[in-house]
Amino acid sequence: MSGVETIPVWAAIVVSFFVLAGALLTLIGAIGLARLETFYNRLHAPALGASGGVILISIGSMIAFILQGGWVAHELLIIAFMTMTTPITLMLLGHAALHRDRAEGNDTIPDQEKNGLENLRANTHLPSNTNAD
Repeated sequence: MSGVETIPVWAAIVVSFFVLAGALLTLIGAIGLARLETFYNRLHAPALGASGGVILISIGSMIAFILQGGWVAHELLIIAFMTMTTPITLMLLGHAALHRDRAEGNDTIPDQEKNGLENLRANTHLPSNTNAD
């Protein structure tokens, strides 16, 4: 016996909710990966879907293990590593794609990069570099 049979019905419903919500969020991220058009748009959906999905599934797993008297250190480590590594991976992929697109002269560079820093300053009200002496 694995001990799953000893979980109360209310707890099984809560665990099922978290696991199914995590699976749904991961599925939404995968659909976003397939439907979005540019690489830069495709970066966000799977990263957010995977992170959120893993966190929700791990919470469901933690609840099940706590009720069985088990350890939850593995789930906490999974959540910590996913939370730390997913944004870093997203940033590195984005920078590598931007570097490649700039080197090749592609038109897939996002508008803020294509129009330059002056357009960014005009849209965000950043101070200019001119000194008024």
